[in-house]
Amino acid sequence: MAIPSENDPSSPMNRREQTFPHLNEEMSARLVKYGVEEVVPAGTMLFRRGERRVDYFFVIEGSIEVYDTAEDGTPNIFVVHGPNQFTGEVDLFSERKIMVNGRAGTETRLVRMNPASFRKLVSGEPDIGEIIMRAFILRRVGLIQSGQGGVILAGSAHAADTARLRSFLIRNGYPYRLLDTDIDEDARHLLDGFGLDPSECPVVIMPDRRVLRCPTNGELADDLGISIELDKDHVHDVVVVGAGPAGLAAAVYAASEGLDTLVIESLAPGGQAGTSSKIENYLGFPTGISGQALSGRAQVQAMKFGAHMAIARTVESVDCGGHPYRLTLDDGSVASARAIVIATGARYRKLEHVDYERFEGQGIHYAATAMEAQLCAGEEVAVVGGGNSAGQAAMFLARTVAHVHILVRGNGLAATMSDYLVQRILQSPRITLHTHCQIDHLDGDAYLREVGWSCSAGGAQERKKIGALFVMIGAEPNTSWLQGCLDLDKKGFVLTGRDADGYATPSPYATTLRGVFAVGDVRSGSVKRVASGVGEGSVVVQAIHRFLNPPL
Repeated sequence: MAIPSENDPSSPMNRREQTFPHLNEEMSARLVKYGVEEVVPAGTMLFRRGERRVDYFFVIEGSIEVYDTAEDGTPNIFVVHGPNQFTGEVDLFSERKIMVNGRAGTETRLVRMNPASFRKLVSGEPDIGEIIMRAFILRRVGLIQSGQGGVILAGSAHAADTARLRSFLIRNGYPYRLLDTDIDEDARHLLDGFGLDPSECPVVIMPDRRVLRCPTNGELADDLGISIELDKDHVHDVVVVGAGPAGLAAAVYAASEGLDTLVIESLAPGGQAGTSSKIENYLGFPTGISGQALSGRAQVQAMKFGAHMAIARTVESVDCGGHPYRLTLDDGSVASARAIVIATGARYRKLEHVDYERFEGQGIHYAATAMEAQLCAGEEVAVVGGGNSAGQAAMFLARTVAHVHILVRGNGLAATMSDYLVQRILQSPRITLHTHCQIDHLDGDAYLREVGWSCSAGGAQERKKIGALFVMIGAEPNTSWLQGCLDLDKKGFVLTGRDADGYATPSPYATTLRGVFAVGDVRSGSVKRVASGVGEGSVVVQAIHRFLNPPL
């Protein structure tokens, strides 16, 4: 979920009436019919941090105080809901543990709704539902901006594990406060107070003062309650494996059409697209949208319709010998499904360099489209790779950039690239081919500014003011968990559109295993774009319906 600055008009600080709205009398009269009216004494606890599936409350008279716990253990009240206002944020749509406490500030007359009644309200009263959805999203952004309800992450900001944990919290929209042990005196005092040595960092300090020493992503997810508990005996209509754009689209459309939907994601919603600082060619967003904002909205949208999200869980294997299918996760839990959507995407092969991840999405690209060409127009760029994709990128970029440097480890392009591309590259005055070379230097500030390489032939080294590096050395599909259940192409991508006997399937997304579909980057022959992944994820639901309810 994107985090606006305090001066941004979209910031919750500048949209208080939308963040904490008052419903008018007509809306209030409709809302109360979905719940049960109660009168509670002052101080009555209505929900506690760490609870799952909490109720939704609407204030008729009185007040509800929302608070977290200060470091000295005292309540820190940061929101008071009055008459015609309501409690909650996006966790009310999920089964996650909530991050805050709530109690009656005075004797209060309120309406209580359980989760099922709350979902009926949101779907049955669209105008009220829109107000609630907007408020919930803004409230979560507000928690992230303030760190309220969150955790403390202490460690060197430049350490790999600190960066990993920080990225996990950010991408999952969880509030946190970073204390950099390299420069922050408060961090040193905090470590002393907990009897910790800097060598134990990074650590995550929970609100109840428990300390997690360099936890794995899964361990952190479990402690924070981001992950959900799965019932091994429950059979879902469809399990979507992967929560990138294709998987989230499948979840939204499946859940909105009444299918019991579970999404399993190994890291965070958004997939590789979730790391993009700005997507400028996605339909309907002329000023662009960050991958995190797009995926955060899609996740809330899917949960709004009832999709369940198992985050920080990896599918290790699937039992495809019987039906329903049984998927075994890395924590030993099991999910059963009548149909499966494979949306696990592909991992682009990366260069081995200490600063590589620092510049991903900030100068390092995996595709050369008109958008990237515009970003680096008039500048020098570098392309790493000797295949057709690298050659086509170089030719495309050469039309608008100052110069293209192609770097390959081999002695030329003929063995890996089509001849017509090789000839065009060799004839272009705007392209220089560097053979027997590899990247050995990346530098910049928030963005990549300088690229260097060394060449074994003659020992030449170069440093160039380059802000765009196109890495095109292939991709590896995330399909190892399928373990022979269905047909893959020679690169490991899932084959679709043909059944096990070679006949065309009713859906272009059907695999050779009945009831199992593949969408997005993991599918053989797919177009590696956000928009196409969303399209495939939405369209595949029609085929799932046909499989689950075959025509007579």
